[in-house]
Amino acid sequence: MTKQIVAFQGVLGAYSHMAAQATLPDFDVLPCGSFSEMMAKVRNGDAQMAMVPVENSTAGRVADIHHLLPESGLKIAAEHFQPVNHQLFGLAGAKLSDITHAHSHEQALAQCRQSLEDNAITAVTHADTAGAAKDIAAQGDKTQAAIASRLAGEIYGLELIQENFEDLKSNTTRFLIMAPDAPIAPYEADKRYVTTMVFRLRSVPAALYKALGGFATNGVNMTKIESYMLGGRKSAAQFYVDLEAHIDSPSMKHALEELAFYCESDGLQILGSYPAADIRYKA
Repeated sequence: MTKQIVAFQGVLGAYSHMAAQATLPDFDVLPCGSFSEMMAKVRNGDAQMAMVPVENSTAGRVADIHHLLPESGLKIAAEHFQPVNHQLFGLAGAKLSDITHAHSHEQALAQCRQSLEDNAITAVTHADTAGAAKDIAAQGDKTQAAIASRLAGEIYGLELIQENFEDLKSNTTRFLIMAPDAPIAPYEADKRYVTTMVFRLRSVPAALYKALGGFATNGVNMTKIESYMLGGRKSAAQFYVDLEAHIDSPSMKHALEELAFYCESDGLQILGSYPAADIRYKA
């Protein structure tokens, strides 16, 4: 039997690679150069799943990903919260006092901003964390370091200079596990779920206020809402929301009836209705 594959953005050793190991340990991994490539690999059958980072507890949402999700052709099968412990790596023999620049993805640099300032290290943006580790290993300059996962440091033969370099030790990234044919989880009244959707509203006064009112009156908890403009349409905003309810629960059905009334004719898209991760409810 052919082994299944999970695609992720980055190179081997990326935090997405670690998330794949944690959630889909029996899958092979397929590193991709961009989020668009990752999603295309799943759509065309080169991989069965995509590991998609959407937000970080310290640095916020992952840039551009919400623009890509509605057009990806993929649905959400599950969510995963990956602890992100950044390590500062350098060449063999390098000390913290030697380091003048640290290379990493912009999200990782944002998550280590205070640590960088405290050590007078200049941040250098890289396409991804593990790629930065790979490049630092090849450059041979003891003044240059990488902020990356412990797995990346091991893969590329770097020396650990300082562990747990992130500013907040609770640093976590939320991932969505996506597939072209991911089914909606069967509804069970005693279990917890998350529904993710995007919608566009008709241009009428107070449309957003009225559209969201259905969630309030039906007791559906909204944990996330973001808006962004659609390309070329300055008056058209699309909203991305996460809701703590199953799409087939009575409360959600009533709320969606109200939402749909204010949406454009093709303006509501369900990206997934899936079990909520246990970590959501831990203090």
